[in-house]
Formats: sequence, C-alpha cells, structure tokens
Amino acid sequence: MTSAKQNIMSIRPPAVAGSFYPQNATELDMMLDKYLQLAQPGKLTPKAIISPHAGYIYSGAIAANAYSLLSPLRNKIKRVLLLGPAHRVYVKGMALPSHSHFATPLGNISLDVDAFNQLERLPFVERNDAAHAEEHSLETQLPFLQKTLNDFLLIPVLVGDAKPEDIETVIQQFCQSKDVMLVVSSDLSHFHDYDTAKRIDADTTRLIECFDFQHIGPKQACGCRPMNGLLKYARNNKLSIKTLDTKNSGDTAGNKDRVVGYGAYALFEPMILHAENKTQVLAIIRKSIEHGIKTGEKLVPKLDDYSSPLTDDYAVFVTLKIGGKLRGCIGTTEAQQPLILAAANYAFAAAFSDPRFPPVNADEFPKLEISLSILTPAQAMQFDDEADLLRQLRPNIDGLIISKGHRRATFLPIVWESLPKPKKFLTELKHKAGIASNEVTDEAWHYTAEYYS
Repeated sequence: MTSAKQNIMSIRPPAVAGSFYPQNATELDMMLDKYLQLAQPGKLTPKAIISPHAGYIYSGAIAANAYSLLSPLRNKIKRVLLLGPAHRVYVKGMALPSHSHFATPLGNISLDVDAFNQLERLPFVERNDAAHAEEHSLETQLPFLQKTLNDFLLIPVLVGDAKPEDIETVIQQFCQSKDVMLVVSSDLSHFHDYDTAKRIDADTTRLIECFDFQHIGPKQACGCRPMNGLLKYARNNKLSIKTLDTKNSGDTAGNKDRVVGYGAYALFEPMILHAENKTQVLAIIRKSIEHGIKTGEKLVPKLDDYSSPLTDDYAVFVTLKIGGKLRGCIGTTEAQQPLILAAANYAFAAAFSDPRFPPVNADEFPKLEISLSILTPAQAMQFDDEADLLRQLRPNIDGLIISKGHRRATFLPIVWESLPKPKKFLTELKHKAGIASNEVTDEAWHYTAEYYS
C-alpha cells in the first residue's frame, strides 16, 4: 500500500454521489438544510452518535436527528473518528485509506494523517484503499459532517472482521479528548416485511439502550461490529444513551413489502454542571434548608438570577447525611421543574418532610453533608423475565425504577456501593416498593446520575 506520507495530495473521489445523495452541490446543500431544519435536536451534547447510511431519501431525515446535535459544537469539534462497516471488500480487522483527502460535492475533507500513523501500529489495522474505494457507509456521513461542523480532520475507519475489544481500543485512542466526535455508521434490519422489521428494530433498539453489545449481530444491524465496539466503550466509560429516531424505508420512501430499518442514537457523558453552576446550586440547597429552619417555609429562587443549565428542567434528588449516616433523601425521577427550583424544593423536603426522620433542627444544620443527584432521562427496559432484567443492569452505573401495579420505587446508582450484587440490588428495591421477592416486576426503567457535593 502507498503510505499517506508519500501520497501528499491524494483525493478519494465520491463513489455514491448521484445515487445515494445528489451530485449537484446546490441540490445537496438544500436537501441537507431541509432535513436539519425538520430535526428535533434537543439539548444533548453528544460524545458519539450512531447514524444510518442509506440513500438520503430513505434515511436522511433520520440521520439529521443525530447530526443536528453537532451544530452547536461546530467550533469545538476538531477531529471526527468515523467508523462504518465494510460492505464490498473483505477486511480482516480494520482498514484505513492512504489518501490525504475525501471529496464530496461540498468540497474536500482533510484526513488526519498523524492519526493514521498512530493507528497502523496496531496489529489489527491495515491500509486498504480498495476497501474504501466504493464504500458508502462512510461516504454518506460526510456531507452531514460538512454541513454541521466547521474545520475538522477526519479519521475514516472501515470495520471488517474485528473484535469489540479491538474497536474499543481504537476508540480509546482518541475519544478521551473533548474535541473529538465519534460517529458510527449503521443501518438496522434488512429486507423483512414492515411489521417484522418494526419488531426486530424495536428489540435492537432495546439492546442498544442497554449497551448489550454481545447480542447485536448482522441480523440486527449491518454495522454491528463498529456499533458493538462503541457500546462496549460506552458501557465501560459510563456513557448514557438516547434514542433519537427509528423508522424504516416503508415509513420514508419505499413500499412495506421489503424494508430496511434505520435508527439514530446519541451517546453522551453526564456533565451537566460546571464549577460555577455547582457552587450556585449547592449554595441554594443549603440556603433553602436554613430558610426552612428559620421560617418554616420553602425558599423560592428567582429564575431571572440564573441561566442554563440551572433554568432547564431536570429530575433531581437531594441527599442529607450527618457523620456519613443518612438524614434525609427526597427527589423525583421526572424532570418537572427548572433545576434551581427543584434543588430548593427537594432540599426543603429532604430536611423537613422525609417520613423516616424528624425535621432537621438548627443544631444539626452546620453538620449536614449535602449532595445533589441529577438524573438523566429514564429509559424503559424491555425484558422477558427477571434473569433478563438482571443481565441488562450495569452495576455502579444504572439507577433503577421498578413498578408492579401501583407499587413503585427507585434506587439511585449510588446504592450499588452498599448493594453491589445485581440480585441483591433488585431484591432490596422490590422490598422498598412493597413487591414480594418472588414476584416479577411489570415495568422497569434505568437511568444514570451525576453527583455533586
């Protein structure tokens, strides 16, 4: 293979422009604008996204839901690690190109040659231009990247017959850096009737949301290998995940007899509060309790005195301890109030309304150890039985909500410190909810949490 150092200006031309997406730059630009304008990005700051790679008329609108999250980061992202499956040429391990640039109708993208030199030291990474020449899984992502980011270097990696741990190694080489975005390209099921595809893709989405990479194979996703490497990395690094959109070609531009499934997902690091926000919210918690001791009433902070994220809605718990022993803990698993208001309200409730303890008094106030838990949105879990539910749990990462009829309870992730075994964790949570140990819960949700103290 020709090295990237020798081939100073070597451009891989578009292979699927004019078939998967428009060849005309103006037409392509307008199509991307339309998709991105219709997307509903939300407020997530992703560390990684999973995006489909079919023709844009089929999957472009789904992909836009993931790429719209990148636009606010356009000046922060300097490198993109792009992983996709090799469809046309067999690849043992992973394959890099020897080019210096990838081209699309929107212009050339510079490749990160230094990263290539770093990666090819790994025994499972090779240079293989033949694998890249006609491959669409990476190319279909490029116009979206050009549209949502400013100047960035691209690290395009085709994943063939590779182990999840090897893919995780590649990801770890770069994704600890804050200026790197990871993109995994994958469609979901292929060529089933509409109803069968919906069922399979819903089950695959459940596996993705549970980071269950061991059970996602080619029948679930054509990009199962890069996806599995990402999910293994995400599981080990305590990332959270959110499903942004799932559809198939029967929903977009095809018939319902033989469809292909598409999904868009975002993975993100819980990192809601920075130093100044943390100081402000913990001060309000302490002030709320002090105000309650003096007046017997709740403190209501003025929203105009604060800005995002303290004015954004979050689910929170406030925990009080004295000498390391619990003194009160109350909160909510649903984001119903701006964070600063919720913190003040649940601080008051934890101090004065926790039925397990008497109200906090003035003598105890200076001894209080205060912590705030901010919860990520709870994700519904699909499980066949209790063993399946236990298999999906991530110790030391997941908080869990269970319900059966009107009985319902939650354990925050911090409870794993005292109940490190999943079976014991679930049994004690059942006891808290009033569910017998031999009963199977009807529903369950998992979430992660950030702690500030």
